[in-house]
Amino acid sequence: MTTAAAIPALDLDDLNLLRDEQGGRWRLPRRIAFYLQASIVVTFLAGSSAPTPLYALYQGEWHFSPITTTVIFGIYALAVLAALLTVGSLSDHVGRRPVLLAAIAVQAVTMLIFASAQGVPELLLARVIQGLSTGAAVGAVGAGMLDLNKAKGTIANSVAAPIGTALGAIGSGLLVQYLPAPLHLVYLVLFATFVLQGVGVYLMAESSSPRPGALASLRVQLALPPAVRRPFALAAPALVAAWSLAGLYGALGPTLVRMLIGHNSFVLGGAALFVLAAMGALTVLLLRNAPPHQVMLLGTVALLVGVGVTLLAINESSTVAFFVGTAIAGVGFGGGFQGAIRSVIPLAKPHERAGVLSLVYVVSYLAMGVPAVLAGVLVVHGGGVLDTAREYAAAVMLLAALALLGLALPRRAPR
Repeated sequence: MTTAAAIPALDLDDLNLLRDEQGGRWRLPRRIAFYLQASIVVTFLAGSSAPTPLYALYQGEWHFSPITTTVIFGIYALAVLAALLTVGSLSDHVGRRPVLLAAIAVQAVTMLIFASAQGVPELLLARVIQGLSTGAAVGAVGAGMLDLNKAKGTIANSVAAPIGTALGAIGSGLLVQYLPAPLHLVYLVLFATFVLQGVGVYLMAESSSPRPGALASLRVQLALPPAVRRPFALAAPALVAAWSLAGLYGALGPTLVRMLIGHNSFVLGGAALFVLAAMGALTVLLLRNAPPHQVMLLGTVALLVGVGVTLLAINESSTVAFFVGTAIAGVGFGGGFQGAIRSVIPLAKPHERAGVLSLVYVVSYLAMGVPAVLAGVLVVHGGGVLDTAREYAAAVMLLAALALLGLALPRRAPR
């Protein structure tokens, strides 16, 4: 029996854990549950970027065009979009755990489809299923972290996605370059990770009370709560600029690097996306206490400068300048994304968080997927990879300039 003298030595999580054990159930402490959910965002996004260094291998083995490459990349983003529009707020009604358990199970199966793929149809199928499960998970896990710790959850929602994207790109490149079974190993590693995370979610306590309206929430709804509408509209150009740039690096980054260095390197091909996303994550961490308006301002300026330097590097065929510009643009990617998250999500009520966060990702993934596919079409039917990259960079700079104009508008005091 627990004595009164022993209770002060235990923290709140330990007391919750004891209660669960006394009730016949074992549950993860809240602190561990929080970091588990952050790791789920990291691995889901790592899984989405893992195929990037492999596109050259797929293209060489199955002889498809750059259009196909961008379609394989872009269809994932559109599948995420479809899931966000339908099941993005489902966890607000049925709870976080059921949605996460289903999404992780589907994601684990997807890794096996990737590992056994024999052609483009299997890749497309895997990317669609992967996108659907990711779209179902991001709203639930993002809202789940906010349920447990609003301040840390807001930062984690901003930093976990670029960390996952960075680790997936560079980790996949290293595995492909230096270890056997290049088309299989990275997916098997991710499969094992998802299985372990699924066990963790099963042991996690539910952080949200079920609410009626689950079936109604499956209808496509693009409405925003009134308190969120204006901040969301001002944040949208920065989101579109940042994620469309991520789409360029995810779909055509390895091809650009190969043309700049004159030979194929899986590590350097993944390093382009890694540098962009890693600098974004570092920016989020360093600026986590800065005012959201200032973070977004820095992000849009860095996007303008970084993409401009990258554009010059492409014109001068300079690999060093390309990665320098990519690093600066990564600051813009992280700053723009974090500034948007921190400007919008805290204004939503608890039962609105998953839906609002899903709409943030709707804009992000739409911006990442559609321009990337258009870029693939331009590569084949336009001026080629370099000309397409120049036009794409100019469009990103225009969006960043629009975001700057929005930030210059007078801000209303919060009600």
